Amino acid sequence: MADGEYVDSDGDGYKESYVEDSDGDGQYDTVYMDTDGDGYADTVGVDTDGNGYVDTVGMDTDGDGYVDTVVEDTDGDGEFDTVYMDTDGDGYADTVGVDTDGDGYVDTVGMDTDGDGYVDTVVEDTDGDGEFDTVYMDTDGDGYADAVGVDTDGDGYVDAVGVDTDGDGELDSYAYDTDGDGEFDEYESDYDDDYDDIDDDYDDDIF
Repeated sequence: MADGEYVDSDGDGYKESYVEDSDGDGQYDTVYMDTDGDGYADTVGVDTDGNGYVDTVGMDTDGDGYVDTVVEDTDGDGEFDTVYMDTDGDGYADTVGVDTDGDGYVDTVGMDTDGDGYVDTVVEDTDGDGEFDTVYMDTDGDGYADAVGVDTDGDGYVDAVGVDTDGDGELDSYAYDTDGDGEFDEYESDYDDDYDDIDDDYDDDIF
């Protein structure tokens, strides 16, 4: 049986957290916290690699008694960089956010929008400004993106879209909102030999 004790983690005089040595090595590696004061633990932190620091935290954010959000420090640098969320309450993560550049902000998010257990939509902040500007969609469920939307002018709205209409794995049709009114007004098909420069300015806009 794991050894543990209750502790007052926030200094309010109440012992609302429980720490334990789950693997019997003499070091506490798991902490259970009651953050809302209802008498039940809603946050669990675990030191999975034994370095003395919590690197995985599970949280019950909606108060239903089940963990729905997990954050992890996957590279061991002391900063949480990956978050898994179960947004529909089925017990499985359907949204995953990753901080790929280590700046402390999630810049890539993958989502299972149709509930089949596989990520079909990915949004990215490709320029590091804190705003998502590119979206990749797998509309046919084959595991590959067949539609890509880009916010080229940074106004928060997609204004260029590339689509693989024939299923060969290459984008071949494009639509643009050239005047920023929210409506696509220009269309192109099969004009870019390398399929990566959606505005034909010789600057790779997608890949």
